[in-house]
Amino acid sequence: MTGGLKDGVKEEEFLHSPFIRKQGNIYKPNNKDMDNDSLAGKTMEDVHTKEIDLVNRDPKRINDDVVKVDFEDVIAEPAGTYSFDGVWKASFTTFTVTKYWCYRLLTALVGIPLALIWGVFFAILSFLHIWAVVPCVKSYLIEIHCVSRVYSICVHTFCDPLFEAMGKCLGGIRISTAKEV
Repeated sequence: MTGGLKDGVKEEEFLHSPFIRKQGNIYKPNNKDMDNDSLAGKTMEDVHTKEIDLVNRDPKRINDDVVKVDFEDVIAEPAGTYSFDGVWKASFTTFTVTKYWCYRLLTALVGIPLALIWGVFFAILSFLHIWAVVPCVKSYLIEIHCVSRVYSICVHTFCDPLFEAMGKCLGGIRISTAKEV
């Protein structure tokens, strides 16, 4: 950022467009909360260029209980039925190395096409949610509000007097029970 003086006030220039004018938000010109001074404390982060963590590849732990399968989880020898120690070690090494390289090979061959497919899928899902679902729900809520007012008027006009009259007519009925021995 570089700064210059304009009307005695230091003006900041951003590498990325801050989308905000000095006098306020573009869409709300009198909104002083959205001026450049409030941007000084906020960092503008581009989600498309953020760096990924190559060490912790599951930071939100979405696969904690799903795919942690080790040799001990699959193959176990109960007491009294042990194989040769060399066979056990070779089995462990074979299982671990095979799982490791098959996973790497599958991710290299299928991972990128699947990432492309999932990216397109979630882009379509986001698009539909933003441009179709939310507007339809908002439209429905607006329309149902009108219907609810008409329904409320009908209930208060027709049902309330009917049930009030029935309550007054039937309110005088008293039932008593007596046990005979």
